[in-house]
Amino acid sequence: MSTIVRSPGLDRAMVERLVREVVGQRFGGPDGARPAVVANISARHMHITQKDLETLFGPGAKLTVYRDLHQKGYFASEQMVTIIGPRHRTITNLRILGPVRPENQIELSFTDGIAMGIDLPVRMSGDVKGTPGCIVMGPKGYIEMKEGVIRALRHAHMSPEEAVQLGVKDGDLMKLHVDSNCPITVEGIVVRIGRGLRLEVHLDTDEGNACNLANAKGVELTRM
Repeated sequence: MSTIVRSPGLDRAMVERLVREVVGQRFGGPDGARPAVVANISARHMHITQKDLETLFGPGAKLTVYRDLHQKGYFASEQMVTIIGPRHRTITNLRILGPVRPENQIELSFTDGIAMGIDLPVRMSGDVKGTPGCIVMGPKGYIEMKEGVIRALRHAHMSPEEAVQLGVKDGDLMKLHVDSNCPITVEGIVVRIGRGLRLEVHLDTDEGNACNLANAKGVELTRM
């Protein structure tokens, strides 16, 4: 009968981390192929339910594609709305992203929030409980969102395979170095893993403009 001896200094979390590191070094380390990193500015936008889409654009309304996004199946739609904040300040031509979702959500930058008079909480997408709301106007009607206006926490989408290559798990934090004429390193990027996702870092407009991301020479994504 064999006996398994466990080191008292290694807990399960540490073992999992070591395994990820070894696998990452084996399949995606300095001498192996690493996934190409795409970093994009996620400009202010809205996610919408089918019900409220029809309220704003009329019965039977459907989102139509303006431009496909990096993630397969996601797109910037041709439909845009006007939002009104608590001080009657407005943002016009706020684009809706598709496809439709189970809940409404509006993602703004801190600069947008200041202009709108909204104290934006920093939240993960989908975590909208207790957040501010606003009025949303479309060509056929309007809705009053009680909550759902946030500044999205910076994050990196990736597939399970890419996560293995990078040696990270869902919820881990990473940092992105942007090589530009205004170089910057952005920390606290949350890993979001999902089947069918492609490696992509999302920064908001404030962050992207601060480092001139649109004209960057390159980007490097590493663990914190």
